[in-house]
Amino acid sequence: MNIHPTAIIHKNARIAESVEIGPYAVIGEHVSIGRDTKIASHVLIEGWTTIGERNRIFSFSSIGTPPQDIGYNNEETYLIVGDENVIRECATVHRATTKADRKTEIGNRNYLMAYSHVAHDCKLGNNIIMANSAGLAGHIVIEDHAILGGIVGVHQHVRIGAYAMIGGQSAIVQDIPPYVSAAGNRAQLYGLNTIGLKRRGFSDAMINDLKKAYKIIFRSGMTIEDAFKKVAEEIPDSAQVKYFVDFMRSSKRGVTR
Repeated sequence: MNIHPTAIIHKNARIAESVEIGPYAVIGEHVSIGRDTKIASHVLIEGWTTIGERNRIFSFSSIGTPPQDIGYNNEETYLIVGDENVIRECATVHRATTKADRKTEIGNRNYLMAYSHVAHDCKLGNNIIMANSAGLAGHIVIEDHAILGGIVGVHQHVRIGAYAMIGGQSAIVQDIPPYVSAAGNRAQLYGLNTIGLKRRGFSDAMINDLKKAYKIIFRSGMTIEDAFKKVAEEIPDSAQVKYFVDFMRSSKRGVTR
């Protein structure tokens, strides 16, 4: 381990041999940090927090601190962070409340830029980007490869689908389907995230199927159930389209249009 002498680490914290911890960092009693993770100066990690391998956490971040929930009374709840994430300066990630499964979870290879905030009970998948000052309220689900622009605010219990792209300064109050672009206060959809899908290796055929489904659902003037039926009839063999429709069918907050 490469631990600066000014760092304060509880004797019960579990720190892998190859972890680096910078000046004035504070690591709490119940924290576990996996190998090759680098903790910069002045980072606070506390609570029942598990951090995986090869993560980079930059200065003045606060990780695993209590949820901003007036009903929380220091119960044992958790933050679980996977591998190869980057958490930039002054980001905040809170542990969970007791109101769901007691876990805030962040997957692998995510990039949380400066001043971004992940609140209690959120579930983040893999390869997500949150730009500067993007903020998540509690109980939000973000699926793989989604991108949130700067100063985006997301309402509690919202879901954001895989490969979605949300423009800066947007306010998200309903679910964002996968594969789309959204922006605005309150956010509206602006078609597919075509450039992002191409960069992620989606074929022209996949993108064309999704475009067809999008037009039927959002631009045909049909009721949503009739649109879903028409999509199933006309595009029966696309796994991406099936996921697109299933996501909207399962929405509890309603879908951004």
